[in-house]
Amino acid sequence: MSNSSSITHFLLLALAEMRQLQLLDFCLFLGISLAALLANGLIISAVACGHHLHTPMFFFLLNLALTDLGSICTTVPKAMHNSLWDTRNISYTGCAAQVVFFCLFYLSRVSLLTIMCYDRYVSICKPLHSGTLLGSRACAHMAAAAWASAFLNALMHTVNTFSLPLCHGNVLGQFFCEIPHILKLSCSKSYLRELGLLALSVCLVFGCFLFIVFSYVQIFRAVLRIPTEQGRHKAFSTCLPHLAVISLFLSTIMFAHLKPPSISSPSLDLALSVLYSVVPPALNPLIYSLRNQELKAAVLETDDWMVSGTLNCWPISANHL
Repeated sequence: MSNSSSITHFLLLALAEMRQLQLLDFCLFLGISLAALLANGLIISAVACGHHLHTPMFFFLLNLALTDLGSICTTVPKAMHNSLWDTRNISYTGCAAQVVFFCLFYLSRVSLLTIMCYDRYVSICKPLHSGTLLGSRACAHMAAAAWASAFLNALMHTVNTFSLPLCHGNVLGQFFCEIPHILKLSCSKSYLRELGLLALSVCLVFGCFLFIVFSYVQIFRAVLRIPTEQGRHKAFSTCLPHLAVISLFLSTIMFAHLKPPSISSPSLDLALSVLYSVVPPALNPLIYSLRNQELKAAVLETDDWMVSGTLNCWPISANHL
């Protein structure tokens, strides 16, 4: 038995026991993280440097790419380090940092996906009001609100979680620090307070999900009223990447946390945790670039500029939107 004041480190879940499999996990994570860094970095560079992409949709896509970069950099490097050096340790401070950044990037992703849905709704259902509803100041305020609210929420969860007394050891059943697994180590009924905060966050996420569903019902009704097939196809093509990203994000995380206990197993839980924490940041840029010709062309131009050494980017300000 121990308490939180005597805990200096946690033991994370090992991705594999055999040395060969550990090295294979390291190579797999290295490939996924490099792909995510390259793809999201290209999107950020393309939007920042392509002045014709300084629109609300691509401004929010740039913010989404930042959350993907952040989430990959939060969980994967430590997992790669542990697999390479055959260790499971993470310091108490490092664990707290993982929790706050993991919450920050995932909560901000939910907010940004909801805002991007609102952007699609305004562009398709209220195009005459888009200049007012999605003006430069409004876009900057929405993005700032998404990041600020996610940071405050993440800080609140982290402070509350690590203020709990931990007396059930320091072994976590996850390959990175996650709040539900830390709560299992608590020996105080005060953990119910954090469960209440988690329930509130789940309700907010569910509210965002309902908003997205309601918005897309209105969007599809408006699209079906477009007289030309070319117009309908163009409207659908701007919505499909967003729908695919939302489906990938929500389906993986909901199945991982809401699956029946009868089908739960350590290997399945580990695979699902990798699926919702590592895979989406690597696939999101691919989904958007495949369906958006403007972005694809801008990414190719950015790649050519980087090779030729003539890349000239300017920061995006509210006046550019």
